[in-house]
Amino acid sequence: MKLNDTLSGIALLGLAIAVLLNTAGYPQVPGQQVGPAVFPRLIALALGVCALLLIIRGRAAAGEPWVVPGAWLKSPYHRRNFLVTTGCLVFYLLAADKLGFLLTGVLILAAMFWSLSVPRARILPLALLITLLIHTVFYKALRVPLPWGWLQPWQW
Repeated sequence: MKLNDTLSGIALLGLAIAVLLNTAGYPQVPGQQVGPAVFPRLIALALGVCALLLIIRGRAAAGEPWVVPGAWLKSPYHRRNFLVTTGCLVFYLLAADKLGFLLTGVLILAAMFWSLSVPRARILPLALLITLLIHTVFYKALRVPLPWGWLQPWQW
């Protein structure tokens, strides 16, 4: 799928504005000129400049359509995988806090492996192993607290 550069520019400009608005509440560090908001704001400004350039470029190609559907939209296999992936993302957002990362991750990976025609005997072992690996890396190595959900009593 090809989007007109104006649409991409508008999306990037929205992201840049959101970052700038979000960093407005960052605290100042006493005695320092550079606070925690400086680098996100620099990145947001660079994104804003790129967004404006994309908008100008997209407007220059005024005769082109705004959206050109890709060839993958004609393939039932690719459409199904797109919908499964999108559904898995929405499911994670809605269920992760209640079910926990481990259960949600296994369910999502199992659904995605099924969608990608992984042999059925490998789906559950792979989903379990990969979810445990991801959880261990984030929870232990990176110290990112992932939701435990129903498994809260067995938290490690």
